[in-house]
Amino acid sequence: MSHDAETDARWMRHALALAESSLYITSPNPRVGCVIVRGDAVLGQGATQQAGGPHAEVVALRDAHAKGHDIAGSTVYVTLEPCSHHGRTPPCVDALIEARPERVVIALCDPNPLVGGQGVARLREAGIAVTLGACADEALALNAGFVSRMTRGLPWVWLKSGVSLDGHSALPGGDSKWITGPLARADGHQWRARSCVVLTGIGTVRADNPLLTVRDVPTPRQPARAVVDTRFEIDENARLFDGGKVWVFVCQNDPAKAERLAARNVEVVVMPSMSSGIDLPSVMRWLAAHEINEVHVEAGARLSGALLETGCVDELLVYMAPMLLGQGLGMARMPAAASLEAAERFVFIDAMPVGTDMRLRLRHPGHWAALTQALDQAVQHRLAG
Repeated sequence: MSHDAETDARWMRHALALAESSLYITSPNPRVGCVIVRGDAVLGQGATQQAGGPHAEVVALRDAHAKGHDIAGSTVYVTLEPCSHHGRTPPCVDALIEARPERVVIALCDPNPLVGGQGVARLREAGIAVTLGACADEALALNAGFVSRMTRGLPWVWLKSGVSLDGHSALPGGDSKWITGPLARADGHQWRARSCVVLTGIGTVRADNPLLTVRDVPTPRQPARAVVDTRFEIDENARLFDGGKVWVFVCQNDPAKAERLAARNVEVVVMPSMSSGIDLPSVMRWLAAHEINEVHVEAGARLSGALLETGCVDELLVYMAPMLLGQGLGMARMPAAASLEAAERFVFIDAMPVGTDMRLRLRHPGHWAALTQALDQAVQHRLAG
């Protein structure tokens, strides 16, 4: 059987496309795709389902069985190392070993300390060849939040903003409806849908009274919503208190108010404070400890600036409209950089038109490097052990 890299990449991209089909449903689990092939024929394929449902490998094996295929001697392409532990479901590696493929090609080793390296080791012990690393960068990008939570103890955070060509997110008086067009706003809802939580600040709640729900794209799951409200000033009749899960992060608690909100599925979380307000890195660690992989931030300039200043933002999701406002509010309120060399820098990873606007995606290079290094170190340690 040919094991050329080009063929492996082609089939792994097929598996990644399957993983993307479960983009909105797998949290807190990773999005995983699996395709089983013999030659140029697909024997079975599938993607991980909702937490507690079957993983991608089991879905693909069942698909192959339903079609009458014996996968012995085939090649299995899977975007993440098959699990080797009993969690919400039995170990996928057991099902693969029983099916006896000739080879398993894995894009990314699992950073979960319950899994990392053990799935690979068990496959090899069973006499099944394993190839690692096909389309690893694409697989990591699809599950940056899961990998970040497992290796850094932090979620992966992107900050969404709509701005004019001259970088303003609103007119001087605060009017921002609408700088970007309807297609850009719908695209933004896709990013809400793929996140685990939509985070905003008390200023935005006061100004806009938003729902923060996903409405412009179909989704079987609404993300949780969260508000940073240092002094616990939020109106108890705010629209986002609609029965869905909401976290309110505060430094000053009001037990009676918190109890009233608890009856509406709102949890008030008291966090430590910093000189500038709430301790935002502690908020992120709390979210990761509660199985939050990805955070979608839609906030005003003050909270956006504070998140950037404290190093909490991993990506920027910027929708730029073809208009000039002349003067207005910036997307983030931050102290001036001491010099151009000292400025916080991101790198472009994607740019594409969305309707009449342009969507720009940028990534913090240091955070991405730390993520990949932590993943490599964790996997190497476990494989060596």
